[in-house]
Amino acid sequence: MKRRDFIALLGGAAAAWPLAARAQQRERMRRIGVLMNLIPEDAEGQGRLAAFLQGLQEAGWSVGRNVRIDLRWGAGDPEIYRSHAAELVSLAPDVILAAGGVAALALQRATRTIPIVFANAADPVGGGVVGSLARPGGNTTGFTQFEFSMGGKWLDLLKQIAPGIARAAVLRDSSNPAGIGVFGAVQTAAPAFGVELRPLDTRNANEIEGGLAAFASIPNGGLIVTQNAMATLHRKLIINLAARHRLPAIYPWATAVTDGGLISYGPAVMDGYRRAAGYVDRILKGEKPADLPVQTPVKYELAINLKTAKALGLDVPPMLLARADEVIE
Repeated sequence: MKRRDFIALLGGAAAAWPLAARAQQRERMRRIGVLMNLIPEDAEGQGRLAAFLQGLQEAGWSVGRNVRIDLRWGAGDPEIYRSHAAELVSLAPDVILAAGGVAALALQRATRTIPIVFANAADPVGGGVVGSLARPGGNTTGFTQFEFSMGGKWLDLLKQIAPGIARAAVLRDSSNPAGIGVFGAVQTAAPAFGVELRPLDTRNANEIEGGLAAFASIPNGGLIVTQNAMATLHRKLIINLAARHRLPAIYPWATAVTDGGLISYGPAVMDGYRRAAGYVDRILKGEKPADLPVQTPVKYELAINLKTAKALGLDVPPMLLARADEVIE
């Protein structure tokens, strides 16, 4: 090679080095799909999404800098889930967050290769989302929001705050396989508390309203609201109906008590979404969903609304008040 050609080549390489260095420093943009189970106008859904994004930020992911979010809202409707799942899969994201087990199932039908992380699924094994908690297998893992001992816990708390209850309506989504398992957990515990159960569906507002009116026509009734998207979407209607029919009611989310519900007990919902962000981070860094065990809740919340208790003529036991994480005066 002639000397002048070598100098020209060396000069060209030297000029290229800063460009290469800048290219290495520029972070690779990753893509995350998100299928939420509520509606964008719902403050609860926005809070859950914000908790997930906060978890991502804590792990070093910043929207617009090194990650892009493709967001869809399912409105608790399986048909919408299926449509949005297909849309998200067609965008070829690196990983998808599913809000709940039904959303996860819709995504599984659309892809068996793109990793899926679910948050707050009620019963992922019974619902067919994973094979087992310890070894989820396939492309899906995540975080549950229900343990079967909670069925007895709901009944216990309801009887403590309203000892006269002899019957309880259980609001559940019978179209969701997990809803059957959750009702079964309450049903197993009911004989020990001397409570007769009646399952009621949450498929739409009219069904909820008619079902609760019919149930409340007989005295000594109470209400157990289980985790499902439709109950969450209609939570204010359910709270109002419980007040109208004077039904002592227990809910799975603390926000229901803030909105006027009597008592709630369940996992800290936002915590489940923050923890899900941790699994998304690990998958983006190379881990496989099949190697990440499904995790159960670590933080539970008990909330009581004393104003609602007074309106129902109930005296809250001091021991129960002392255990509460939040008390609404």
